[in-house]
Amino acid sequence: MTDPSAPNEVTAVFTALADPRRREVLEVVASAGAITATAVADQLTISRQAVAKHLAVLTEAGLVLSSKRGREVRFEVSPAPLEQTAVWLQRQASAWDRQLAALKRRAERSVEQ
Repeated sequence: MTDPSAPNEVTAVFTALADPRRREVLEVVASAGAITATAVADQLTISRQAVAKHLAVLTEAGLVLSSKRGREVRFEVSPAPLEQTAVWLQRQASAWDRQLAALKRRAERSVEQ
């Protein structure tokens, strides 16, 4: 079940990163700067076709951008969706912190009485 308060972009990021292989692909792209699908596959134990499918999902989520240089398509990380997701997560963490602090205050008041 998705969180109705999460923007569509955040949901897309979580969906894309739910797959461990896709996270591996993203890590390889992030460490390389700009890289082809073939070069990503060379660094992992999956086929180039599988890498291409994972890159398509990452691209659709906005996590990866592609650019054509000659006959090659190079991929690089786009940080904006990760930053949006981090902001959303921080808001959720702050809300939980406030709720837990209120619960702690109520518990401490009931002990004092």
